[in-house]
Amino acid sequence: MEAAGQQRIVRAEDVAHMGITEVLRHAAYIHSQYRALVRAIRRDPPSVAILIDFPDVNLRLAWHLRRVGVPVLYFVSPQLWAWKRRRLRWVQQRVDRMLVIFPFEAPFYRARGVNAEFVGHPLATVLSPTISREAYAAENGLDPQSTWIALLPGSREKEVLANLPIMLKVEHHLDLLWCPYEFILPVASTLSHEFVQNIVDELEDPYQFAKVHLVPDAREALHHARVSIVASGTATVQALTIGNPFVVVYRVSPLTFAIVKRLVRYPAEIPAHPDADGNLPIAMPNLIAGRRIVPEFLNHRFTAENLAAALEPLLGDTPARAQMIADLAETRAKLLPTPDSNPIHRVCDAAEDLLHPTTRPDLPRTVPTSV
Repeated sequence: MEAAGQQRIVRAEDVAHMGITEVLRHAAYIHSQYRALVRAIRRDPPSVAILIDFPDVNLRLAWHLRRVGVPVLYFVSPQLWAWKRRRLRWVQQRVDRMLVIFPFEAPFYRARGVNAEFVGHPLATVLSPTISREAYAAENGLDPQSTWIALLPGSREKEVLANLPIMLKVEHHLDLLWCPYEFILPVASTLSHEFVQNIVDELEDPYQFAKVHLVPDAREALHHARVSIVASGTATVQALTIGNPFVVVYRVSPLTFAIVKRLVRYPAEIPAHPDADGNLPIAMPNLIAGRRIVPEFLNHRFTAENLAAALEPLLGDTPARAQMIADLAETRAKLLPTPDSNPIHRVCDAAEDLLHPTTRPDLPRTVPTSV
């Protein structure tokens, strides 16, 4: 964007800190950069604003933009349909167009007076990796005759520390006699290779048979793995669009889990039902499908024994594997944009519409008394 002529007021990479202590340590600088951006908006208002995700900052920026008469286009909705629904009023008051990437989000917003459009999910339009299994094995030191299990423990250090140890223990509960296994572990761009390798080395078990291979690309790992264990988050959408069977896991502190369990409530547009423990689904593939198509193991249910029991039917050529592959393909189709369309191109078209308004009427900007 900068090469195309964008004037950068604030560098996103300079204020991208994750973790409570990290954010607190840099809070003064982050706030000063935010104020600099607000001053720039007031001093030289843009013709149109495209805000992408990041609701804690962007919904506040939208207020300043609206004050100076700048039309606001929001791409990639915050998950207001799950929690913090009080922020919906900010969307109603400050956003001219909401372009969403999940199909259930458009009816949710429209029913609440927001001009929303489903444009498709960018990951659904990405072509599958083309590297062959043999070339992938040679490139990453894998045995092409082995069964490969991909492990995606998350993109933050705390997530990896919480999820990876249990993932690696699954081999002790799988039948290793009929076919050897190897683990493929993609290293997220937000993590260092050394950090992940150190964790793997510390967890090394003298009785561990399956070798762990650190690889750079998650999509290639998901494409070539027989099955995958995926931490809840964007990676589950990657796994969905690739189409190989997988299970979803996540672990947080018991207090955090109890609080989130009480806070998350889905609207009528998302037909979600609690499991035997009273947990609503959290994996995006299950929310998109409107039913549980991939198993979820959260907190106390996230054990190596449970993972092995869920993976065993998916490793062979079984009806369970065939059914999950079919369910994933059906759900992925729901993420596709309309024919001859592209999510990013649609964002550009919407920005052009705001720059050059036509006589086409928009949805009424009503603000319901209840959200």
